[in-house]
Amino acid sequence: MKFGVFAIATAVAYDQEWAEFQAVQGQRNGDIPQAFKDNVDRVNAENAKNGDVELSYTGPFAAMTPEEFQASNVRGFKSAKDQGLPNLGMHEEDASVVAATIDWTSRGAVTPVKNQGQCGSCWAFSTTGGLEGSWQLATGNLVSMSEQQFVDCDTGSAGCNGGSMEGAFSWAKSTSVATESSYAYTARDGSCKSSFTSAIPRGGVTGYKSVTRSASGLTSALQQSPVSVAIQADQSVFQLYKSGVITSGCGTSLDHGVLAVCVNSDGSIKVKNSWGSSWGANGFVNIATSQCGITSDASYPVVSGSVSV
Repeated sequence: MKFGVFAIATAVAYDQEWAEFQAVQGQRNGDIPQAFKDNVDRVNAENAKNGDVELSYTGPFAAMTPEEFQASNVRGFKSAKDQGLPNLGMHEEDASVVAATIDWTSRGAVTPVKNQGQCGSCWAFSTTGGLEGSWQLATGNLVSMSEQQFVDCDTGSAGCNGGSMEGAFSWAKSTSVATESSYAYTARDGSCKSSFTSAIPRGGVTGYKSVTRSASGLTSALQQSPVSVAIQADQSVFQLYKSGVITSGCGTSLDHGVLAVCVNSDGSIKVKNSWGSSWGANGFVNIATSQCGITSDASYPVVSGSVSV
């Protein structure tokens, strides 16, 4: 009898949490997945420890097993370090401002969080984020730029099968960069379009600069603009992240391109992700500079605001 009461109570608990998940992610038919139940248990157990990170079972990947999440096509970064791509050198650190806090989201240089869907185009979202920020700082005009243009047209990448921000910055030197509204995102590979509205005219992107592989290098670069960074994002802490600072549980096998937008008061980095606003802290995540390889592959575009659109 006691066992029956426990089973009913457990089922009711999962029913409530499944309803909360569906309220955020949309109606799902069928039985509650075992993966979701396991993740609820994992979330409750980890949150009870009162650690640096709070997890959630209402995020977009809470009904996946860890293996399904790792196999999903929601990342897509591929390093271009060995391709000999041209750049404009290394970012020069200014030791006087390395420790300063700064938040480009509150300074009008970051567009709203976007969603790459099941397309390994994270690199394109990181690229447009870097370009959007640099163009706003150069011209005072914040324009949402087209990830789909990079997916379709940047022949140095593999579209939904991956690419790199450095390669995309280099490609953008020879073309006009389209607005999001004139070249909409489809989350799949498509044919390159030549008709669109320009957000950055041809010649507006002059290159990119690499950032020293260190915490001071990244925090220094963030003093002048948002920075495109590669991280490892296939672990459970990313799958179920809700809030707090990731200080453990994250490796350095880079597989995801994102945008660093803020140096927090504790020295951690606020990152804009491309998994929609229902993931994480309204689409953002805070990462310690020692975690996820966040200082391993960082760069930002250099633009000229004097070129006429």
